[in-house]
Parts: sequence; structure tokens; C-alpha cells
Amino acid sequence: MLRTLALILAGGDSPALSVLTAERTEAAVPFAGKYRIIDFTLSNCVNSGIYNVGVLTQYRPRSLHAHLGVGRPWDLDRAQGGLRILHPSPTPDGGGWQRGTADAVRYNLDLIEEQTIDAVLVLAGDHVYKMNYTPLLALHEERGADITMAVHSVNPHDSRRYGIVAMGGDGRVDRFEEKPRRARSSLASMGIYVFRKQFLLDLLRSGNEQDFGRHILPHAVNQCQTFGYHFHGYWADVGTIQAYYDANLALLAESPALDLYDPEWVIHTTSADRPGVEIGAAARIEHSLLSDGSRIHGTVMRSVISPGVYVAPGAVVRDAIVMGDAWIGPDAVVDRCIIDEGARVGAGAQVGEGETTTPNYEQPERLNSGLTLVGLQAHVPAGVVVGRNVVIRSRSSEQAFPQDRLVPSGATI
Repeated sequence: MLRTLALILAGGDSPALSVLTAERTEAAVPFAGKYRIIDFTLSNCVNSGIYNVGVLTQYRPRSLHAHLGVGRPWDLDRAQGGLRILHPSPTPDGGGWQRGTADAVRYNLDLIEEQTIDAVLVLAGDHVYKMNYTPLLALHEERGADITMAVHSVNPHDSRRYGIVAMGGDGRVDRFEEKPRRARSSLASMGIYVFRKQFLLDLLRSGNEQDFGRHILPHAVNQCQTFGYHFHGYWADVGTIQAYYDANLALLAESPALDLYDPEWVIHTTSADRPGVEIGAAARIEHSLLSDGSRIHGTVMRSVISPGVYVAPGAVVRDAIVMGDAWIGPDAVVDRCIIDEGARVGAGAQVGEGETTTPNYEQPERLNSGLTLVGLQAHVPAGVVVGRNVVIRSRSSEQAFPQDRLVPSGATI
């Protein structure tokens, strides 16, 4: 296999995820109960035999840094290679902040140049998938390519969310269009690129384009040896609230497309020392995913529960994602919600109640599917009734709620 340096792009702010990325980068958002989104890309690297990994951070990196540590859960705490966390820093010319994916890599050209490698594997840190990178790298070497990009078939109606790729019969990429209004292909770029080392150094030094998808690839594919690698496995871009919610609840299917129990492809993560799940005598659990340290004394139905969550007696959690150490009080009802870490829902509160037809226009991406979001460490008062398509910002106190204890659908607190 080619000697490879993997660079994981994990510095984006992802405003379409609303309060979930108010205090963390998307790569650090919890997923499937016990994991963080970046765990999938990191695990793909080590499962593919790649132990030379850099994680490029910028926006709200504290929780991501704490999660990664020195890389021990992924066997990346090594003297040679291993895990490097790469954060932007000021430069004499006043630079320092990365303005896009290409710019982020450009700030680390010195690291790339000093590496004894053949290829640079650029990866998105905000996608959920299981992929062996070995065939991708083998294709890149076999074709003598300058760029090889992984592509995945998507619904044409979703093409505006992706870079769309057109490929010839020989696998050569003929065209790359970033988020076109009308797509001429159903193949989407997965944000996974293999670059020949020297080609990447020359490419980024010869210009100041900020982003691979928007600026560089649409022109580069016709000027160099660019090939596509069609990946047929599970892959989800969870960059919107609806996509994130759907991908989590899809894990509750009888045979989920994303198999987290495959012993041949383990998804590694940082695991706190938590006791087993506690299920009370009066608890009722249906078709849900429970994580270590959760304590269930009420009803949980079709939901994903993270470590340390407490569901009090009489409480009902339904069609929800509840993140680490959240507290759901006695007789509270949580319906079609995403409850972030450390949030508290007071006794008798109803979160996600009433009609779904009133959208929330205050979010970067309109919230209109009936989901209600409760941000990190927000406190929902006892007895309050919260409608649908509501966003409760991170760390909101009980005093932020209206005196009549009614939060209408489509509101933001």
C-alpha cells in the first residue's frame, strides 16, 4: 500500500446543525449513543492500516481535543506517526484562520513536505460511514493518478447538498460541480480525496483558492489525472438536523444499514468508566438503543440514549435522541426531540407537543419537520409545554421561558 498521511478536516462550524454545534465542531457531535462523529473516520483509518493521522481543527475545538486526547482508543498514541492535532496559529503576515478545506491543508504544507510518504488522504471528519481505504489507495496507485476521489450514489433530489461528479467508462472524472441546482449525475463526492504528494504541494502553493469543492476541483479534474472510486457501502452526510436525526434512528431498524456490531470493523471511541445500564422495576423500553451508565425508570420508545442519561419514573421518551448525562424529570414527556448533553427537562414538562405545521425560520436551515431541539445544558422548567420545531439554545436557564409556561411551535428560546 502507498505510504500515506491521512488528514481529517474537523474544523467546520456546520450552522445547519443549529444548537448541536453552538459549542462544538460537528466532528465532536455525539452519534449512536456512545460515539462522536469523528470516531468513524478515525476507526476507518486504523482499520485500513493507516496510523499516520493529522486532525485539522479550528471552530470550537475544546470538546474535540478532550475526546481525542493522545489517540489511545484508536491505537494512535505512537512515537512514529500516530495522531497529530493541528490547530491554526497566527502568522507574521496576519494570517492564521483557515477559510476553507483547501486553505486548512495549505496551512500544513510544511508537515506534508517533511513526511516520507507517497500520498495524502484528505478526509471529512463529519460523515458517518465504514470504509476500507485500501482499495481506494490501490486504485490511485494503479492508475498513476494525481487525484482519486471517492464517490457515492445519492438521490438526485439531494444533489444540491453535494459536489456532483460525472465519470467516464474508464473511471476518469470528466466533471465536478459543487452543489448544482440541476445535477447531471447521481454520483456525489464523499469528501474523500487521495492526492499524489508532490502534486498536492504544487497545487496549493500555486494559488490561494480556499476550498477543494468550490474552487479547486471543478478546474483541476480537467487538467490532471483524476479518477473516481465508486463506494457502495453505507455513507451518511449528517450535516443537517433532519439527516442527523434520521441516521441515528435508522440504527433501530431490525437490520440497520450501519452495522455497529461487526467484530471485523470495530468503531473505536473514548469510553468513560460507566456502570451497566440500570433498568427500574417500572421501566418500559421498546426498540431503543441504550448506552452504559444510563438509568431508565420511565418509558423509552424508539429512542437513542447516550451514557449517563437519567429517565425518571413516569417520564416518557419517544422517538428521541437524548445525549450524555441529560436528565428527564418525573412525568415529563419528550417526543421527537434531540436533547443535548447535560440538559434538564423538569418534572411534568412536555417537550414536543402539538401541531407540526409552524416552521422555525430563525435557524440557518429552516426547521419544519416537527423536531424540537434542546441545547447543551439547557434547563426546561417543570410543567412547561414546548411545541414542535422549537429550538432552546444552549445553557438557557429556566428564567428564559415565558411566564405562562407555553412555548409555541416554531419559537426559539
